[in-house]
Amino acid sequence: MMDSHTAMSFTHRFNQLLVAVLPLVPRPIVKAISSSYVAGETMDEMLTCVAKLNALGARCTIDLLGEYITHMDQAHETARAYHTIVEQLAKKGLDANVSVKPTALGLLMDGNTCHQLIEGIVAKAASTPIDGKAPLVRLDMEHSDCTTPTIHLYLTLRQQFTNVGIVLQAYMRRTLGDVRHMCSQLAGAGGAHFRLCKGIYVEPRTIAFKDKDTINKNYVLVLEEMLKQGAFVGIATHDERLVWEACRLLDEYKVPKDKYEFQMLLGVDEAMRDMILGWGHPLRIYVPYGKDWYGYCTRRLKENPTVAGHVFNATMRKWFPWVFHAA
Repeated sequence: MMDSHTAMSFTHRFNQLLVAVLPLVPRPIVKAISSSYVAGETMDEMLTCVAKLNALGARCTIDLLGEYITHMDQAHETARAYHTIVEQLAKKGLDANVSVKPTALGLLMDGNTCHQLIEGIVAKAASTPIDGKAPLVRLDMEHSDCTTPTIHLYLTLRQQFTNVGIVLQAYMRRTLGDVRHMCSQLAGAGGAHFRLCKGIYVEPRTIAFKDKDTINKNYVLVLEEMLKQGAFVGIATHDERLVWEACRLLDEYKVPKDKYEFQMLLGVDEAMRDMILGWGHPLRIYVPYGKDWYGYCTRRLKENPTVAGHVFNATMRKWFPWVFHAA
């Protein structure tokens, strides 16, 4: 019988093998596997998915797939698409926000134009309320080259708008300091609006924690600081240990339900999703869609092979449930 260290090593090698063979897998099979984790290629497919999740009691945030563009025409096209998404969400009365990747809007190519395009999306959302409330525009956090400019963009937008938030990554060594800085800057402006995740990009040890246990401990430390500062927090995790820690902190600090929500990816650990909803916590599902589904799936799996293992396990359970029931 394998000890825990040997088992973890085997799992890591298996996950890496899954990623290595992915280019050999025909695209139709990859699409079939990814269908649980991507809402489709079209806006209609995405809207149908959001309506179903709303019916389960879950909020949503929409991510139009695509990042690291090669020319600014793509940025303008993405911005126009987000305007249409906001209009359609309001038209159908769906409980959903939008998430944008600054690199998809030209952050690393033309920072001024990127700012203008995202400002236009935020303004569009502010003027297109859903049930009387402007949908939030969340700035996704990407590779470390983007961290400082994304934070600057967020703080600049917050000088004019309240319906904008930002993602922070717990594995970055700088994150606790970033939280304190932003909370200080926004103390008199309604407070900061965060989404806290672990982080998936491959970063050097000098700027990011590598040990899983250390990342989890820093996640809890950063989450507690956010709650102490009175910020709104989207607690983005599929790790049951972190869900437990979050519930402990929410209870300890008596956090009202309008100051937090749990967040999960579409199709990942739906049993946990249902439990969180059953416990009465607000929960939001991150819903990616678009024509770049293959690039999204392959990039995410390469960046974090552990996800490959989760996807493989969940897919096998869905396709061959009798095998797992028998076990």
